[in-house]
Amino acid sequence: MSRCSLNSATVKHASLTELVEVAAGAGMGAVGLWRHQVQEGGAEAAARIVSGAGLRVSSLCRGGFLTAADEAGIATALEDNRRAIVEAATVGTRELVFVVGGLPATSAPGQGPRPDAGDGDRDLAATRARVADRVADLVPFAAEHDVRIVLEALHPMFAADRAVISTLGQALDLAAPFPAETVGVVVDTYHVWWDPALRESIARAGREGRIAGYQVCDWILPLAEEPLNSRGHVGDGYVDFRTISRWVAEAGYDGDVETEIFNEEIWAADPAQTARTVAERYARYVEPHL
Repeated sequence: MSRCSLNSATVKHASLTELVEVAAGAGMGAVGLWRHQVQEGGAEAAARIVSGAGLRVSSLCRGGFLTAADEAGIATALEDNRRAIVEAATVGTRELVFVVGGLPATSAPGQGPRPDAGDGDRDLAATRARVADRVADLVPFAAEHDVRIVLEALHPMFAADRAVISTLGQALDLAAPFPAETVGVVVDTYHVWWDPALRESIARAGREGRIAGYQVCDWILPLAEEPLNSRGHVGDGYVDFRTISRWVAEAGYDGDVETEIFNEEIWAADPAQTARTVAERYARYVEPHL
């Protein structure tokens, strides 16, 4: 169980102290943190809480949202991501997960486009190019703090509002100009399980030394009213964890495996029971194939 990590999003309503207590109680070795929790008491305090429970921080979520086209938006994004890099270094993880952001036409995640959005705000290629430019801007600062920018491809249904990078291959292409120790990728089963090029992309990520994280949860149906919250416990849906975990292992990844679930029913459950279920499903469906 030492590689099993509980991402704080899975027990959304638990405090940081509760998160580490239930993770440690379930025998896990690490937790994945989200920035809003870290910021509540400060990154140094968060680091003490996690280490005091004998756990590691497997990753920090999230940086990114790099798609602004105006100077003010670009400056704001760079400033926030520099703060995120410092927070990651302070809590004790090298892995800062980036959700790169959606089209500028977006009014808000999950909502329709802005009434004043023009054709340029829907230009997917130009938006992806800006993401590449912003990553290049941030790489020197990340390297200075020994933090890795970890690019996360999101399922294509989130391309409009959350991430214009939809496949692991696209994430690797975006990472390619930069050192692997500074820009990597995360394999998130929820977002990439469907990809017909997934095996080749995972193998490429391994050859390039870019696998910085492995996140697991299941694709369940029917989708929730808010599709973002449609993730399920490992084993409850359609993802082939045996095969994907084997591919990740064959690519040489031997780091932590985070369970990250967005689901209203799971959020309403007892965090300790959720942690026990996460540990049980990891032991049954994932760990034997790593």
